[in-house]
Amino acid sequence: MRSNNRERAVEVFDALAADLDRALELDFEALTPRECVALLARCEILRRRLPAVEHPMVNQIAATDPAELGGKPRWVLADELHITRGEAGRRINDAADLGPRRTLTGESLDPLLPAVAAAQKKGQIGTAHIAVIRSFFHYLPDEIDAGTLTQAEHHLTDLAAHYRPEHLAKLAQRLADHLHPDGNYTDDERAKCRGLILGPQDRDGMTPIKGYLDPQARATIDAVLARWAAPGMCNPDDPTPCTSGTPTQEAIEADQRSTAQRNHDALTAMARALLASGELGQHNGLPATIVISTPLSDLLAGTGKAHTGGGTWLPIRDVLRMAGHAHHYLRIYDDAKEVALFHTKRLASPGQRIVLYAKERGCSHPGCPIPGYLCEVHHDTNYANTHQTDIDGLTLRCGPHHQLITTGGWRTRKSHNGTTETLPPPHLDHGQPRTNCYHHPEKLLQDSKDDDVP
Repeated sequence: MRSNNRERAVEVFDALAADLDRALELDFEALTPRECVALLARCEILRRRLPAVEHPMVNQIAATDPAELGGKPRWVLADELHITRGEAGRRINDAADLGPRRTLTGESLDPLLPAVAAAQKKGQIGTAHIAVIRSFFHYLPDEIDAGTLTQAEHHLTDLAAHYRPEHLAKLAQRLADHLHPDGNYTDDERAKCRGLILGPQDRDGMTPIKGYLDPQARATIDAVLARWAAPGMCNPDDPTPCTSGTPTQEAIEADQRSTAQRNHDALTAMARALLASGELGQHNGLPATIVISTPLSDLLAGTGKAHTGGGTWLPIRDVLRMAGHAHHYLRIYDDAKEVALFHTKRLASPGQRIVLYAKERGCSHPGCPIPGYLCEVHHDTNYANTHQTDIDGLTLRCGPHHQLITTGGWRTRKSHNGTTETLPPPHLDHGQPRTNCYHHPEKLLQDSKDDDVP
């Protein structure tokens, strides 16, 4: 039966692909605008139904041991389907709520949101509608009874079939306010919502920030900003910014920053003061501080970019400004010359960590975006075999990708040009990339094509 099911799945997908090929060859010029709208509506129904086909497969992948799969399910889906990890996570969460389930004994169970799942199969609702409904249930407190929740699911699903997602969101909010009129969150519910996310750097180096502060965090930051974000305080435009005492009246009157800009500068000054205090202790064998790497030519010219162990890039002019604030590590290199460091202890020395932060910038697993500060040092060749910790035989790995090596049969080695290669076990080797260019986008512009050649 299993073999027949496999053959049937391949047959159906081949037929779908063939029908889509035929549709792509159609000429629609003879259709009227209204006929085009009608066909587009049918396309939308098909687009909405497709995720329902994917849910069982996504659930199967999500339940697979990461060691067998070759990484976390979310990461594997993102890499193999060429989608973001956020999108992969959304598909996994949708499949968990809308896909078929089974008990431990193999018996079939309805989806967690059966009405929503049925409407998706019919093409009545899309992913944006589903996001609104799932957000609605996430907002509600746990004490609402199951019967009310079931009724609310049917009600919202019916509304979703007749309204656009933004209209559905307003109706869902009204329904949520009716079911939870006080809106009182428990400490556990607040804890679920709290968070602060730093987005990726834009092309200009600026970083978006979003999240939610719990009441304690908000009260604490309010008190600090009232002092440090006051007009005239922590102003980077002042030759000697005021960070203690009271700013002069002249400094206050000359301060042209907005409230948002003053808040930003105050947070920078707070973090800088904490780094300079030395009270943060150590992180991965180094005092908690900023590790910066820059070419000598850029430093002398005062232009170009430097990179930190946290994955951030800085204009050289900012590096020069930061030099007088705290005890940062600055690694300067000239062309391709590397510092040759090795010792007989198993743990990497602080100097070797600095070189790795600068050389690899982050996890060496292909496609992994985790920066160096959050990685562990790994020996390409087991320390038990060499009893040496040579900088030429070290690499950086994030926790999950380090575990792939220690328990999953993966390994690393250096290519002829010193780049770290990640080699999968034979049964997972599908010709995928072996080096990570995420932290070194400049390598994508090089003419050499043999970085990924074993």
